[in-house]
Amino acid sequence: MSSPTTLFEKVWQQHLVMNETPAHPAVMYIDLHLIHEVTTPQAFDVLRERGLKVRRVDRTLATLDHSTPTRAVDLYGTRADTPAMRQVSQMERNCEEFGIDLVGIDDERRGIVHVMGPELGATQPGYTIVCGDSHTATHGAFGALAFGIGTTEVGHVLATQCLLQRRPRTLAVNVTGRLTPGVTGKDLILAIIGQIGVDGGTGHVIEYRGDAIRQLSMEARMTVCNMSIEAGARAGMIAPDDITFNYLAGRERVPQGPAWDIAVQSWRRLKTDDGASFDREVTVDASSLTPMITFGTNPGMVMPVAGEIPSEGGEGFRRALDYMGLEAGTSLLGRDVNVVFVGSCTNSRVSDLREAAAILRGRRVADGVNMLIVPGSQAVKREAEAEGLHEVFLQAGADWRESGCSMCIGMNGDTVASGHYAVSTSNRNFEGRQGAGARTLLASPATAAASAVAGKIADPRLLASA
Repeated sequence: MSSPTTLFEKVWQQHLVMNETPAHPAVMYIDLHLIHEVTTPQAFDVLRERGLKVRRVDRTLATLDHSTPTRAVDLYGTRADTPAMRQVSQMERNCEEFGIDLVGIDDERRGIVHVMGPELGATQPGYTIVCGDSHTATHGAFGALAFGIGTTEVGHVLATQCLLQRRPRTLAVNVTGRLTPGVTGKDLILAIIGQIGVDGGTGHVIEYRGDAIRQLSMEARMTVCNMSIEAGARAGMIAPDDITFNYLAGRERVPQGPAWDIAVQSWRRLKTDDGASFDREVTVDASSLTPMITFGTNPGMVMPVAGEIPSEGGEGFRRALDYMGLEAGTSLLGRDVNVVFVGSCTNSRVSDLREAAAILRGRRVADGVNMLIVPGSQAVKREAEAEGLHEVFLQAGADWRESGCSMCIGMNGDTVASGHYAVSTSNRNFEGRQGAGARTLLASPATAAASAVAGKIADPRLLASA
């Protein structure tokens, strides 16, 4: 009789081509390789130099997201001669030359790679998924082992469909209780990172477990897994269940007909066995959480939005507060904000937009605040517009854009000015992440929308009940 195993161990074992030894890493087969325009040019150059082809074009899916403009006139009009648009053009040439399926500018399926993949059903339980992007962890919400890789590894996977990896350790994050009204998946993952720290998951694959996780929607589960990398983890995973299968049913790339039933039967076995052990375990009480917001320059510098900035910390802590222009022991509530961004692979799905719209409906964005709302994909954009959410945003005075990574990283020109404060639903608040000198406060879409209306950092629960 075999020993009980964790979800991670099952997926890992199923994809081993060669076991690791002290002398060399394991060789792992990759089911899905997601690529975009930023981390692939050098990889394609290597393929050309060595006369190699892409090993599995049917297992490779490309999109354009980081460098694409979000204004329709810039996206669909005459291309500007900028580094970003030259990157886009190079990606188009590379995909054509190597025969890769590119979801291009004019394709109605285009979107951020971590939003589009699940929408198409390209992301499936039990898969190994890689991409030259650290937030590939998002796909772990489906019970996949998904993680970011470097440019050299992108070339390796393109050429071989395999990857060299050392086996990570396992960390169980057991989330008990249930979230209270006004507290979201984004608040939960910020609280988890605040509890275990930005290096708390280093060297581990996290499995999120417990009643609170099972109660989350697929979109909220994606938000949670997306930020696993911000706790230093290699990946995050959640065991698939009926919520997962209902999300995937009928999507373009999932098995159809009898093959679907066989797939679901197999996917139901993707869960940690009773009695399986993890290298580490931590527990988080979801019922004790309130809306969260960051105050520093990493996602672990986080606190309840109605709380006070901690008063203790070392030199790095003090440097972070200096950069942010904030003081220990003070509250963030009521502090002026300049920019509010709702978007990114963390919080740009239609449920996120509904959350923001619920706060904005019948209200106006405060004078002097620039609010940018960028859907994660063109499918999200169409769904939001079918529900009339875009009218809520426009009537409130927000800017409604085309899909893309946008102000999460600002590679397409959507940036925050130096010294300005941005409440952002994205995943990173590093120095200069949204532009040189930009000061980023990470929060949920509800907290972002409430802050846009108030013109100051605000607790969304007060507006939700008004």
